[in-house]
Amino acid sequence: MHPIIGCATDVQTALKSVASVEPTFMSVGEKQSALVALAEARSQLDALTASVLAASDDVGEQHGLRDAAAWLAVRTRTARSQARRDLALGRALEQHAHVAEALTSGALRTEQARVIVEAVDALPPDVDLDVGGLAETTLLELAARHDARDLRQIGKRILDVVAPEVGECHEESVLAGEEARAAAGVELSIVDDGEGRCHGRFTVPSHVGAMLKRHLLALANPARHTEAELRDDTGDWKPLRRRLGEAFVEYVERYPVDATPQTAGVNATIVVTMTLEQLMAEHATALLDDGSRMTAGQARRLACEAGIIPAVLGTSSQPLDLGRTARLYSKTQRIALGLRDGGCTAKGCETSASGCHAHHDDPWSRLGLTNLTNGRLLCPRHHRLAHDSRYAMTIHADNRVTFARRT
Repeated sequence: MHPIIGCATDVQTALKSVASVEPTFMSVGEKQSALVALAEARSQLDALTASVLAASDDVGEQHGLRDAAAWLAVRTRTARSQARRDLALGRALEQHAHVAEALTSGALRTEQARVIVEAVDALPPDVDLDVGGLAETTLLELAARHDARDLRQIGKRILDVVAPEVGECHEESVLAGEEARAAAGVELSIVDDGEGRCHGRFTVPSHVGAMLKRHLLALANPARHTEAELRDDTGDWKPLRRRLGEAFVEYVERYPVDATPQTAGVNATIVVTMTLEQLMAEHATALLDDGSRMTAGQARRLACEAGIIPAVLGTSSQPLDLGRTARLYSKTQRIALGLRDGGCTAKGCETSASGCHAHHDDPWSRLGLTNLTNGRLLCPRHHRLAHDSRYAMTIHADNRVTFARRT
């Protein structure tokens, strides 16, 4: 039996012998030692697998496939992309003996090895072999203190350490290439599933993603929300991805209409069509100009702040009201409302003025005026309740409001 096959057989046998052992009863020290030893053993196995893959072109030829990775993916039900990454690592290790030695000994993690060989191979072709070797050695030393993520960033600037005279020029070239690829790969897709939800994905440059995430994290900041808003319907705390999703909804709904570009002479607004009876009714629906529908209460809420204009039709389908340009409260009016109300006017709510929407007591969609007398601040949650037909809002003498579910 070949030594490598024997090794694999011994490893399988050893693993089976401890499969039924319960790790719960291990001491803290034993668990720590086991976890480190297993991580090192995994690195050694990855190194051996990559080495065998790199030497197995004849396996691919035997089965008429592109390479051994394609055969291994099918044979072991491994994702083909992962098998190809392992093959690429094996071929790279043939050119980087020091990295291969560190990975084989268990001193290096597999992702660290990938990052190091990629960083060294990405050095400009005019860099001396001695400089490349020094870069590889330096990264191997740094791998003792940094994980793969940090090494990737260090690798982009490794020439600043080993060859400062060419490092800055190389870094600029690398960044310019990344930025060009990022700009060329920008895309966004949005699909409506027909059940009241849209799904999408996008690819943008890293700095744009960082800016968007910063904006959404600010909107999702727990300091802007009450405890009730931070919990879901079951009473559990909402995970960050849920709060970021809600922040994205708020980001879109409250984007200033006058900041959007014009198309065919008008800003990028959504037109909601409904009859006068639907507008006044507690239980009704409205038609959007893209053919989808929403509740009339949702339309009335959005009309207070978002870029949505209600197109109210009479019985003969003649437009009665196509909206007024002053439907949104101005910056000065918002400041005045903040000074007067101090924050959300719902009793018991502590949301500050910066986290509130400007709401029309007499709905703007029902010809209510956009003035201080008719306005008040409500947090997003209470603003939704104000336009929810299932709840009745009562305004008290102190200008505070309460909500009660209709029976």
